[in-house]
Amino acid sequence: MACFSVEGPDACALLSRLSCNDVDVEPGRVVYTAWVNERGGFEADLTVTRLSDQKYWVIVGENSAGHTEMRMRRHILDDENVVITDITAGRCQINVHGPKSRELLSRISGADLSDEGFPFMTAREIDIGYAVVMAYRVTFIGELGWELHVPATQAVQTYDLIMEAGRDLGVRNAGMQTLNSLRLEKAYLDFGIDVDNTGNPIEAGLGFAVKLDKPGGFIGREALAAIKAKGTPKNRMLQFLLKDPEPLMYGNEMIYLNGKEVGYIQVGGYGHTLGAAVGIGFAEIGEPLTADVVVTGQWQIEIADEKYDAIASLKPLYDPGMLKIKC
Repeated sequence: MACFSVEGPDACALLSRLSCNDVDVEPGRVVYTAWVNERGGFEADLTVTRLSDQKYWVIVGENSAGHTEMRMRRHILDDENVVITDITAGRCQINVHGPKSRELLSRISGADLSDEGFPFMTAREIDIGYAVVMAYRVTFIGELGWELHVPATQAVQTYDLIMEAGRDLGVRNAGMQTLNSLRLEKAYLDFGIDVDNTGNPIEAGLGFAVKLDKPGGFIGREALAAIKAKGTPKNRMLQFLLKDPEPLMYGNEMIYLNGKEVGYIQVGGYGHTLGAAVGIGFAEIGEPLTADVVVTGQWQIEIADEKYDAIASLKPLYDPGMLKIKC
């Protein structure tokens, strides 16, 4: 992940102008938001965290770091005072997630990591051994946990301490394939793979992070308002789970609704918790793609010239109530 420090008396104004969600929040709040262009198309998918009145961190996937920095710099007005610094190389991100993550981190930190003391979607500095790290209570895999932003000079010691403290809890390393499988079960989107500037947050199911009524508006507000005003979209991002546990999905498999081709899988993988291949993709029909159509339709995914029955869902099939995260 790439990380940018955005500071100055006009940092809030700049990020508010770029962000669909409301980022004028109290310090310590992590805000998930999209950035869109004047047509409502995605430009970025990221988190904006307010650390103080005039300081934010913007964290984004490394595949779009350059574009994100460029977009921020291009939209600083002539009379605004904002300093943008790429601090990616100075810190290392270590993610600690899973049902025992709180127990593990509590062994090596004096911070209050309870749900009341450290709520979901907040960030603060905590101690991990001798290191002071910026801890984010967020998740990309759908489980309780924290992202730890560790000074690069203390990354190895912090990692070793975590692994030693969690040995009896079964702590283990997880790579990108594991993360991809878990995030697909939770239907979390990956910008540049699942969505790009040809899509928009409304059709992608991210309308909850679009605040059309926030003071001052944002770039692309009018376009997204027009899309929302049309009602239920005809084109929507859905999650799919095969009913047969044997076939695999990797991406680009065709989606069928009641025998008619309606889209393709953006990316797929095996869902080890759900027990079959899982994927996400846009489906488009000639009428509003309502929740009733999603539930009652006969969905199939074509894999190697054979069609397999599938379950389609607008909500994550894994822990839709987020009970495993907000605990």
